[in-house]
Amino acid sequence: MTNKIIALVDGSIYSESVCHLSAWIAQRTKSPVEIIHVLGRREPPEKADLSAALRLGARSRLLEELTELDAQRARLLSQRGRAILEDARDIVARDGVSEVTTRLRRGDIVEAISDVEQDARVIVIGKRGEAADFAKGHLGSNLERIVRAAHRPVFVAARAFKPIESVLVAYDGGASANKAVDHIARSSFFEGLPITVVSVGHDTPEMRQRLAEASARLAAAGLDVDTRIVPGQPDVELGRMVEEHGFGMLAMGAYGHSRIRSLVIGSTTTEMVRSCKVPVLLIR
Repeated sequence: MTNKIIALVDGSIYSESVCHLSAWIAQRTKSPVEIIHVLGRREPPEKADLSAALRLGARSRLLEELTELDAQRARLLSQRGRAILEDARDIVARDGVSEVTTRLRRGDIVEAISDVEQDARVIVIGKRGEAADFAKGHLGSNLERIVRAAHRPVFVAARAFKPIESVLVAYDGGASANKAVDHIARSSFFEGLPITVVSVGHDTPEMRQRLAEASARLAAAGLDVDTRIVPGQPDVELGRMVEEHGFGMLAMGAYGHSRIRSLVIGSTTTEMVRSCKVPVLLIR
């Protein structure tokens, strides 16, 4: 049954927002939450050749010490990972979710997601990871890889979480945009939230027709829907609409056939996601 909320935490300042967002989704969809922390593969040993400086039994003693230090480091990383998971579970539980599990994994984060996503409703991840806390212009290095590989919607948490009261949907009429609309129509998460579907670009009869069809699908699901066509560049206009109209989240297809398409394969939407201060839901 694909109803689990998968929350990925790494101990960064985004992890708390990931927990709050996951709990909020879980409560609206009556879903359990599984929190996952992935320990990266062990770093390769230093390449420096110390053999020329080692004599008699010094080499063996040094190798033994290095082996013990490596084992100690691995134990500390595991303990840290469990502490991160315990803190995350406490946050989700305090937010009112009773069914919360945790999992500590080692290896590649994309492989970890591949193993668990078949039971997932959505995957929640922070915009930037631990190493990028102070690099405001940098998106998390794993974000692109996860969005490319995931078969479930990916929710990118903002730096701080606020309850979502309205939704902006970026729509270009393409296949992934229509998948996003279908996902919204089917998901109980969006019940009671006003939806604005916007196309950024030229106002044409074809786009008006496509917007009308998207609006009809959402209205048939009982959602309150508005549609708009605005001129300009998607990254600029979508960000402006979020700021000026106070939308609580942005939803979009991760791939498309227009200027909105390039979250992971270009720069336009990457810039929009980088600067957007609300959660972004990506449907591929």
